[in-house]
Amino acid sequence: MAQKPLLNYIPALTGVRALAAYLVFISHYAYTFDENFPHAVQRFLNEFHIGVTIFFVLSGFLIAFRYFDSFKLTGDWFGQYLKNRVARIYPMYFLLTAGAFISFYFTGDQKITNGYQHPIGLFLMHITFVRGFFDQLKFTGIAQGWSLTVEELFYFSAPFIFYFAQRYKKFYIQPIVITGFGVLLVLLFRNVNWYGFFGNFTFMMLYTFLGRCFEFFAGIQLALIVKNKTLTGDAKTGFTYLGFVLIFVCVGIMSVLPIPKGEIAGLHHPVGIITNNYLLAMAIALFFYGLLTETTLLKKLLSNKFVELLGKSSYIFYLIHLGYMYDFLHFGFNWLNDYVFEIYDKLGVDWNSPFQYDSLNVLYAFVILNAVSILLFKLIEEPLNHYIRKSDFLIKAKRTTTITGQ
Repeated sequence: MAQKPLLNYIPALTGVRALAAYLVFISHYAYTFDENFPHAVQRFLNEFHIGVTIFFVLSGFLIAFRYFDSFKLTGDWFGQYLKNRVARIYPMYFLLTAGAFISFYFTGDQKITNGYQHPIGLFLMHITFVRGFFDQLKFTGIAQGWSLTVEELFYFSAPFIFYFAQRYKKFYIQPIVITGFGVLLVLLFRNVNWYGFFGNFTFMMLYTFLGRCFEFFAGIQLALIVKNKTLTGDAKTGFTYLGFVLIFVCVGIMSVLPIPKGEIAGLHHPVGIITNNYLLAMAIALFFYGLLTETTLLKKLLSNKFVELLGKSSYIFYLIHLGYMYDFLHFGFNWLNDYVFEIYDKLGVDWNSPFQYDSLNVLYAFVILNAVSILLFKLIEEPLNHYIRKSDFLIKAKRTTTITGQ
């Protein structure tokens, strides 16, 4: 079979985004299966936060794959690069974050502010991604949005990472230096009462780029390995399934670790941090390597057009699967449940309601949130993405001069 180079767009990796978002969804609603699943299974599902690590490794790979050989530390290049990043991430984040604070204005939901007394100031911290540096504020607004502070700091740092990697070659030194800087910040600020700004090592390692940089570096290293590879279409090395199995081995390790007091997952145990940030990142990189170089049933599934659409809309799904939109659906299901039982009482029957089981309601919400995500992707995210990329935003207009009389 004829060989062909890797393309800039790889459908299977778009499908992976949907898988990652759904794993995070399961981790947040695993508690609804308490009555139906053994505790060990519930603990296992609770560690499906690994979807975030999948996102981070994937981001490292894609940014390096697209920009490692072409980056320039110039204003024009940086402006174009940042414009593309803004187009991809910012519009929906801004709109949905604004929705969260509008919801707070009407409902007073303290989950959105966590007791912070200045909601307008907190909103500004959200839309500038600053809140992600503060332990006490990380889950405010759109709670899962803390990961976007990590992503944005990587986006800003990536060109400099590429520069030092090309100039000094010792690629492995950079994550050590970056994490070391995070350790220094914790040592400086852990006794300062400033909303938990780098207040402890667990926060730094799990919720900041300084602690989670290795996941991005794993993706970058993968990009450097495969950039000039060719695809034969018939590789049988088994890296896809080996990496996939190792991912869930890491989940299993975290699921049997003691949960530290005040935490909710084995992830927060020191061994859990090492497993998630380092061992899991390498397993995901191996899984991606298989998807990039092998033809498997799993790759075909992830490349399916509908799964690809789910992957494209997964960013929105990730932002709305937890928070005020889900709370609105939950309220609606409870209202429908009461309404159904009122009808049953009038009919004099003793039937079950389709909305009386939490696990079924989670499934309904999953389907509805996916439909909303696809709708928002098609109507808002995709058009805004294209518009911003084609605009002069962050790009200096080039002056043209006309020479006459010559």
